[in-house]
Amino acid sequence: MKIYAVGGAVRDELLDLPVTDRDYVVVGATPAEMVKLGYKPVGKDFPVFLHPQTKEEYALARTERKTARGYHGFEFHAAPDVTLEEDLARRDLTINAIAKDEDGKIIDPFGGTADLKARVLRHVGPAFAEDPVRILRVARFAARFGFAIAPATLQQMRAMVADGEADALVAERVWQELARGLMEQRPSRMFEVLAECGALGIVLPEMGEIGAGSVGAASLAALDAGAARGLGLAARFALITRHMAETAIETLCERLRVPQECRELALLSSRYCPDIGNAAILGADALLSLLQTTDAFRRPERFEQLLEVCVVAPQPASEAAMTRLRDALAAARAVDAGAVAQRASDPAQIKDDVARARVAAIRHTLETAESQGDGSRRKE
Repeated sequence: MKIYAVGGAVRDELLDLPVTDRDYVVVGATPAEMVKLGYKPVGKDFPVFLHPQTKEEYALARTERKTARGYHGFEFHAAPDVTLEEDLARRDLTINAIAKDEDGKIIDPFGGTADLKARVLRHVGPAFAEDPVRILRVARFAARFGFAIAPATLQQMRAMVADGEADALVAERVWQELARGLMEQRPSRMFEVLAECGALGIVLPEMGEIGAGSVGAASLAALDAGAARGLGLAARFALITRHMAETAIETLCERLRVPQECRELALLSSRYCPDIGNAAILGADALLSLLQTTDAFRRPERFEQLLEVCVVAPQPASEAAMTRLRDALAAARAVDAGAVAQRASDPAQIKDDVARARVAAIRHTLETAESQGDGSRRKE
């Protein structure tokens, strides 16, 4: 029995990147032997085991055979006679088909280390065409590493789209890869690659065109700006959907079963970023109305996410508008609604009294800021 580190951990070590997860392939062993050694079986489709101490995954070397269209159409074969090279041959890209033995020796039968140096994403072999998820993975790795895609690999991706393989992608896997890609260093590259191979219109038809000068291209630029600011997943999803109509956002979220946090922020951004962009010229009454309609009092953390989206979205809001809204929210939240209610002579008027008190507080804050600004300018 021999054990090899494989996949992303080996690749990232060679790139001098931090390694968070390690996976291993076991050659020459049976499931019974793994259990006898204390490994805990967890795999359903093929034998995968957890190390008794580290809890890292150890999979028996296996081969795959395509049996039907789509992600689930595979038959796996794991046995002691499956070699390491046979196991690596089923992987997607050469940079992910590198192994390292227990002595630290690199085993690289498909030239992955050379492709790492050349910064190229290249498919391992014909088996690449059997799994449509690999189209999404290549696009995601392009966004992560900024590597070029080998011409033959891009041609293979286009052929898979033309053959209808991309049509078989299930919603869960599309969202999983999309969410990961959105969190990469240059997430716009993922969408560009999907467009290059013809898959964008199939997996994300609601997004529309993303060519130069299009509204989609503006969203991609905003997405990269948001990534540079370290925005989270919900904010990045809102940025990539900012150019879309609300009905298209709803359709996309329903189809891909997008998490509620991402759905809500995307819809809020579509509805209110234009108003937020005008916040610098809004009066106290209008500012309070905007805070109420965006549910800023009950959901201040989400409101802050909304501001982060609007400041980098296509037609971005100014920092002055952001400051004005944040100051308005702080002033309005400082109003003691309980004390206002106690002073009210008519219980039916409490809501209006609280609103008037908040408007007064916002107005006072704005006037104070303006007077301080005028004073600073006079000193200059």
